Amino acid sequence: MIRYTFALFLVLLSITFGLAQQKSISITIDDVPNATKYQNDGYSPKLLNLLDSLDVPFTIFINEDKILQTEEVERNKALLESWIKTERALIGNHTYSHSRYSEVGWDNFIQDVERGETLTNQYASKYGKDLTYFRFPFNDMGKDSIQHLQIREYLDSKNYRIAPFTVESSDWMFNYAYQHYVDKGEVEKAKAIGKQYVEKTLALVGFFDEMASSLYGRPIKHIYLCHDNAINADYLGEIITRLKQGGYQIESFKESLTDPIYDQEDRYFKKWGISWLYRWMDTQEERVQWMKQEPDLSEIQGTYQQILEN
Repeated sequence: MIRYTFALFLVLLSITFGLAQQKSISITIDDVPNATKYQNDGYSPKLLNLLDSLDVPFTIFINEDKILQTEEVERNKALLESWIKTERALIGNHTYSHSRYSEVGWDNFIQDVERGETLTNQYASKYGKDLTYFRFPFNDMGKDSIQHLQIREYLDSKNYRIAPFTVESSDWMFNYAYQHYVDKGEVEKAKAIGKQYVEKTLALVGFFDEMASSLYGRPIKHIYLCHDNAINADYLGEIITRLKQGGYQIESFKESLTDPIYDQEDRYFKKWGISWLYRWMDTQEERVQWMKQEPDLSEIQGTYQQILEN
C-alpha cells in the first residue's frame, strides 16, 4: 500500500510539473470590426474565417464606431454580430471611437467607454455572452497615477476586467507597409513584409518567454495582442501554426488569466502601452535593461517612415 501511494504521488507530481511547464498563448484582436477591409474583400470576413478554420479560441476588442467606416452600416452590424456569435470568441470593449485616455480626459473617455457597449451588449445578450473585458486604446491607462487609479475604480464599478497582454509585435506598423505594397500591386515586397512580420513576431514571443522564465522561473500563459487587419488575415495563420509547432498551446484569454502572474500589482503609471511584464517591474531601470534586449524592429520602422515621407 505504501509503495502504491508513493507511486501515485510521483505520477501526480509528474502531471502537475508537466502542466506547469506547458507553453501557452492566447490570441487577442483589437479594433474589431474592420469594415473597410470587409468591403474591400467583397464582404468576406477573411480573418474571422481564418480563425474559424484553425479552430482556436480568441478574444476580440470592439470599437463600435467602425460600423460607420463604410456606407454599408447594416452589413457592418452583421459583421460584428458574426464575430460575437462565434462560439470560440470572447468579447471586450475597446471604447466606441478608440480615444486616448491621457489626451481626452476623464469625462470624454467615460462617455466613449459607455457608448462602446450599445451594440456589443445587444449581441452579447442574444448569444448568451458577457461583456467582461476592457482594453484601453493604445493601452494608455492615463498620464499619471491619479488617472490610473480613477479609471481602475470606475471599471471595477462596472465589473470590467482590464485586459493585459505580454506580447505584441507592432503589427499595425507591418500592416501599414504591407497594405501599401498590396495597394501598389508590388506583390513580392508585400510578401517580404509578411514574412518579416511572422519572423519578428515569433522572435518576440521567444524573447518574452525567456524574460518570463528568467523572472518567474517557469513558462507563463502569454497573451498576444494584434489587430483586425490585412496582414493578420494573411499571416496570423502561419504564426499560429508555427507557435503550435514550437510547443505552444493556443488557449482562451480566460484561461490565460488564471495564471497568478496576472494578479500582480501594476507599478507603471505612464501613458505608454508596454507589455504587462514590464508593468510589474519595480523600477524603470529594470524595464529599460530588458527593453534594450528586445528583437530589433528597426527595419520595419525604417520602411514605415520611408513610406510616410514619400
